[in-house]
Amino acid sequence: MPDSVTVPIILCGGTGSRLWPLSRESFPKQFLSLNFNEEKSLLQKTQERLKDIKNIENPILICNETHRFIAAEQMREINVTPNKILLEPFGRNTAPAITLAALLAMEDYSNPNLMVLSADHQIKNNKNFVEAIKKGIVYSEDNNLVTFGIVPTSPHTGYGYIQGKEPFDEKQIKGTEIVKFIEKPNFNEACKLIKNKCYTWNSGIFLFKAKQILGEIEKYNPEILECCKKSINNKSSDLDFQRLDKNLFEKCPNISIDYAVLEKTKKGIVLPMDVGWSDIGDWQSVWENSKKDHKGNSIEGNVIAEDSKNCLFKSENRLIVGVGLENLIIVDTSDVLLVSCKDQAQKIKEVVKKLNSAGMKEGQEHKKIYRPWGSYISVLEEKKWKVKMINVKPGESLSLQMHHHRAEHWIVVGGIAKIDLNSEQKILLENESTYIPIGSKHRLSNPGKIPLILIEIQTGNYLDENDIVRFDDKYGRLKS
Repeated sequence: MPDSVTVPIILCGGTGSRLWPLSRESFPKQFLSLNFNEEKSLLQKTQERLKDIKNIENPILICNETHRFIAAEQMREINVTPNKILLEPFGRNTAPAITLAALLAMEDYSNPNLMVLSADHQIKNNKNFVEAIKKGIVYSEDNNLVTFGIVPTSPHTGYGYIQGKEPFDEKQIKGTEIVKFIEKPNFNEACKLIKNKCYTWNSGIFLFKAKQILGEIEKYNPEILECCKKSINNKSSDLDFQRLDKNLFEKCPNISIDYAVLEKTKKGIVLPMDVGWSDIGDWQSVWENSKKDHKGNSIEGNVIAEDSKNCLFKSENRLIVGVGLENLIIVDTSDVLLVSCKDQAQKIKEVVKKLNSAGMKEGQEHKKIYRPWGSYISVLEEKKWKVKMINVKPGESLSLQMHHHRAEHWIVVGGIAKIDLNSEQKILLENESTYIPIGSKHRLSNPGKIPLILIEIQTGNYLDENDIVRFDDKYGRLKS
């Protein structure tokens, strides 16, 4: 295998809680489009913007256990088979993630370029992005550790900054030695920084040879390399996924690649990138990057905005009517209405923490829950009964399972259902139904070529999702 190949490393972790209620732990922002008019998610667009780069390989995805099927399905939808999907049992920041990815890449390639990307960035100018990456590969081949610095457009306080040894030139892509990294500044400091062309925003996009980054990690943070090697050596395969040894990985330091290596190495350079970049970190940045009407309003969904300006309105279903509003964020989902001042958007993360501490499901889960076989929506719920709408993809099956505390009634409203119930098997067509008693082994499958839509009515004293005993599962979830 030639050394000149480039392997994308796409980091898919994180919960995106500052974009709550649209982004939640069960389905975070990297898997959303954040625009109802677009079909592709941020993850999918991250992958697709790489198609014009020569010698590009399929990506290595780093994600957590909860989102493994979502990540795999979204890659399948755009006809991409990931090189590997590595599951982190918990987040340990970018230094361990990049170390793991470099070790995995070295299993298949002698010394590839690694292009590290976050799955939740937005880039408007893909042509400039590709040109910057091509130049970055040249520097990487010369054994430099490349950090891409974004040409600042405003005194932004939500980004870190990089000081380069020489001012960047807007007319050419030229790297310069990194002097230092600067944490997110206050507004006055940010105003000073953007007047000096030695400073760029830290994009979190990196490019380097696998052996070079592993060598620098060993030099400056050997504990990370040791823990990651042990975790990789003891990893296990689960379908298309690779799981780390949880106990070994737990000992790994929680540290970013900036702190662990890039602030210390002598091989770091910053390469300017003017590509219309944003990390879509909060609702303020969503508004800034969205299309707006003549009054500065970003409007998506069922919305009437009267005498309002500089607002973001987003409705999944219900009608939002805004009259005489200014500088507000209004996001309506099936179970939550968010109203916030734009300049207070950063505080939403703290609200989510409070919801989670109070044990409120709205902090973590959507009404619509995704599964490898499809999805379900909780329609109505009381203490002893619950109604769900279940959508099973063609050719897919739920696990063979049993419940100790609930019975289920199934009504087919679209498609064809194949039912395994104890030792019997039957087919249900539209408008037909069946009853699943407490304690019975059962499985629901879709043998058809269109989605199976089914209404499920649960009754019992305990209706939580953890009342599932699995006996067989095509997705390897017997232990989850």
